[in-house]
Amino acid sequence: MIDAKNLLAQFLGPNAADSMRQAGGSAKQQLDTMGMGGFGGGAVVGGLLGLLLGGKKMKKMAKGAVGYGGAAAAGALAYKAYQNWQQNKTAATAPVASPADFSQVDRNFLPETNSAADGQPFQLALIKAMIGAAKADGHIDAVELKALFEQVEKLGLDAESKAFVFDALSQPVDLAAIAASARGIEQATELYLVSRVAIDVDHPGERAYLQALGHRLNLPAELIAHLDHQVEAAG
Repeated sequence: MIDAKNLLAQFLGPNAADSMRQAGGSAKQQLDTMGMGGFGGGAVVGGLLGLLLGGKKMKKMAKGAVGYGGAAAAGALAYKAYQNWQQNKTAATAPVASPADFSQVDRNFLPETNSAADGQPFQLALIKAMIGAAKADGHIDAVELKALFEQVEKLGLDAESKAFVFDALSQPVDLAAIAASARGIEQATELYLVSRVAIDVDHPGERAYLQALGHRLNLPAELIAHLDHQVEAAG
């Protein structure tokens, strides 16, 4: 059986939260040591997502919220956006999630709390969503795909996990299946948010992909605006 939590962590790569736990000391001490000074300040994102994004996208991702706290940050950002939307705040000026919010996330926004709509671990749905978004501009050619496969081999994953990643990388993006994996609005917001992280909204094709995903997830326009704001403000 796939260890979905571990696979998601491998996919996102090393992050500052892991480094702090390993090194010990207070969060502030470790952030200062790493030259971050605060939320979203420059953590290194590795793993397959880093390879998928590459170049300009990688630089943007590396200083952003998901790079800092991985899956915990994704849940915190989605939850903050949902809260702000429920409270009818203006998206452009709404409060942004901070590291302090990581431990105060509603359980329904934690990937491990509920399975996806198809009964599979929701972490796997998040991985598929990020791969789909990263492939939206069609930049992954055969050479890059080969490099990704080689990187997967180095991760020490079990055979089932490797097969899952290979399939997700190789197969055409199934937007309908990604959207259908959401069990409720909480998971829908997370699928959109992690996809938004991997999207360059200045690229017409990627922007169209994100708009189509939001539509299929049945997310209200104002909630989407709040999700966009969380990603942009934390990046």
